[in-house]
Amino acid sequence: MYKLVFVAITILFINCTSSDKPDVSKINVDVKLERFEQDFFNIDSTQVDAGLNALQMKYPGFLPFFIQQILQLNPGDPQTPSVVSQIISAYSPIHDSIKGKYGNLKWLENDLEQAFKYVKHYYPNYQVPDIITYIGTFDAPGVVVTPKHLGIGLHQYAGKNFFAYRDDAIQQMYPAYISRRFDKEYIVPNAMKAVADDIYPDASVGRPLIEQMIEKGKHWFLLHRFLPDAQDSVKTGYTHKQLNWVNSNEGNIWAYITKNENIYTIEPPVIQNYLGESPFTQGMPEEYAPGNIGQWIGWRIVEQFAAKNKLSVQEVLQTPPQQIFEGAAYRPK
Repeated sequence: MYKLVFVAITILFINCTSSDKPDVSKINVDVKLERFEQDFFNIDSTQVDAGLNALQMKYPGFLPFFIQQILQLNPGDPQTPSVVSQIISAYSPIHDSIKGKYGNLKWLENDLEQAFKYVKHYYPNYQVPDIITYIGTFDAPGVVVTPKHLGIGLHQYAGKNFFAYRDDAIQQMYPAYISRRFDKEYIVPNAMKAVADDIYPDASVGRPLIEQMIEKGKHWFLLHRFLPDAQDSVKTGYTHKQLNWVNSNEGNIWAYITKNENIYTIEPPVIQNYLGESPFTQGMPEEYAPGNIGQWIGWRIVEQFAAKNKLSVQEVLQTPPQQIFEGAAYRPK
């Protein structure tokens, strides 16, 4: 593979916002937020069984999911209460630090309420879930969707300089290019990514490279409709430097991909290079080119297709990726 050299042009980045952003002021959404982690860490470590029973009464729709899917424990195992006690003891300092950062989450209720107004605009029948915050072990997900809840794992939003993220074991799981996103401004975008995935599940697996790029691009297309005023940096996870670079080098990026790759390849290493989590895209300037650059190109293709056709959001999402690719006639400069 040839080494690609681009000239990075520093520009003032302007958020990509929709010119036809809908008026959602008359849409009523009532977001309810529960602080599960506060009750969980209030359990007496010497009476875990009684504490879990009390949590089951208060959170019947979430506690079983938390135990099985987040903590990865078997609720029927007699050793589970003992393990829960160990987790409470080990993570109490983490909880105390996070409690200081997120003592009041009224802002989160308000931001999610606004986001769900956009969701309800495009999907009037979508059932807005209850919001619940939790703290899991560090290998637990930062956002989960259950049949009733949208769960937000505050252990992944303690702040990019949080002391625990600098631990060698945590760095193995979450290198710096990932843990820098473990901060407040990413909570709502990540939560709405989960909602977008719930509404439009990922259909990219097994497809050729270009189709996977477009299918994943559909997700950012949908996310942008739900968060039209959010910075593209928090929606994509790119740094501002990376985002400035991709915006100023869009034509060069596409030319490089089409010159050096078969865009219909299904080879996993190629697909991983353009669509996987990584600090940069191989073959492109390490200082500027983000990983997962293929999803950004896919988003650009979907947006261009949508601009050329008077289709609803749902119709765009239902359009096969090859049809989108052909209809977009994507030729960036």
